Amino acid sequence: MAALSLKAAYLKMGIKVEKDKCSGCGLCVDACPFAAIEVKSREETGDIHPRFKKVALINEACTLCGACVEVCPLGAITITKEEKKPQVNLKEYSGLWVFAEQIDGEIQEVALELLGKGAELAKKRGCELSAVLFGEGIKDKAQTLIEYGADKVYVVEDPELKNFMDEPYADVLSHLIDKFKPEIILMGATTIGRTFASRVAVRIFTGLTADCTELDIDPEGKILIQTRPAFGGNIMATILTEHHRPQMATVRHKVFKPLKKDISRKGEIIEVEYPKELSSRTELVESIKDKSVKVNLADADIIVSGGRGLGKPENFKLIRELADLLGAAVGASRAAVDADWIPYSHQVGQTGRTVGPKAYFAIGISGAIQHQVGMRSSDIIIAVNKDPHAAIFDIADYGIVGDLFEVVPTLIKELEK
Repeated sequence: MAALSLKAAYLKMGIKVEKDKCSGCGLCVDACPFAAIEVKSREETGDIHPRFKKVALINEACTLCGACVEVCPLGAITITKEEKKPQVNLKEYSGLWVFAEQIDGEIQEVALELLGKGAELAKKRGCELSAVLFGEGIKDKAQTLIEYGADKVYVVEDPELKNFMDEPYADVLSHLIDKFKPEIILMGATTIGRTFASRVAVRIFTGLTADCTELDIDPEGKILIQTRPAFGGNIMATILTEHHRPQMATVRHKVFKPLKKDISRKGEIIEVEYPKELSSRTELVESIKDKSVKVNLADADIIVSGGRGLGKPENFKLIRELADLLGAAVGASRAAVDADWIPYSHQVGQTGRTVGPKAYFAIGISGAIQHQVGMRSSDIIIAVNKDPHAAIFDIADYGIVGDLFEVVPTLIKELEK
């Protein structure tokens, strides 16, 4: 109940018509996109004025968009906004945490990538870098996190945490945040991270920036600068969480690089008991793995992706043939996935997977910014497109301008030799 009252108190807004100024001209009625304003006779409303016979009234359909304020020639409409900072002592929070995602007892690569970036941010902030690890029988994995940059590792072991379920994971992370008060929390924008990061943010009443592509600390060394694509990737939004703690962000796989493993690093492993008062309303019945994918797209060293230029789904056999010869994973652009030429699990881009292989082949892909967001961190990009002005050539290390139905078979023949 306290959290609800705090949330309600945080932002108070209201709109008011100053009836002594309003002439009842009706410009606000025309400007309102929600039909929330009407003009009535002052005799009807009882608001008598020596000059003006009509007055504007605003009803509950108003969304406080402000369109009426801009058009009012007499400045008779005002929107008031009173912000109240939540009762959080920012000085109580310190340290940068990385949630170390594990599946089947194995630390996921995204956790190591976040530790790499976390080490850089922690140095700028002048704080400790910690990892948080949940599971069963995974304490021995804590040392791996230290070797990749963590100063401390908080380990919570319990059978309830062996496999990911959003409710117990959110319960435990919220509990740890309340107890240890970290200033910044980074999580992978994976299926797991995306599922429960928002739950945690709501419970502790803080902000969450999803799918970040860049992170930094402000020049004063206090605030986490969170950058993510917005409006379909057409702009990059910079988001700050100034008045709440912790500052939370999820980051896509392959956006950052892990540090080089250092087996000589020493750190502290803190075991935290699973809060027994917590109980989950859900039960994991069965976990079924996708066996249709030969090479994991996210972890592949080489990816061969096809796009709209393939023309039809049958032509993806060229992509698969080239990928098999290279021992590569098969990727696709959103256009190919939306056309039902290939399953969504192969999609690379802003609304698909973010990848960073050693070599990325973009075949018949124009290179829209939404696709570039998901693959531009690849070490080497090879593009094949018949349009010499295709955007993909702007970021390609090697570009072949030509018909993919001539170029790809030639590549296949050469590789077969």
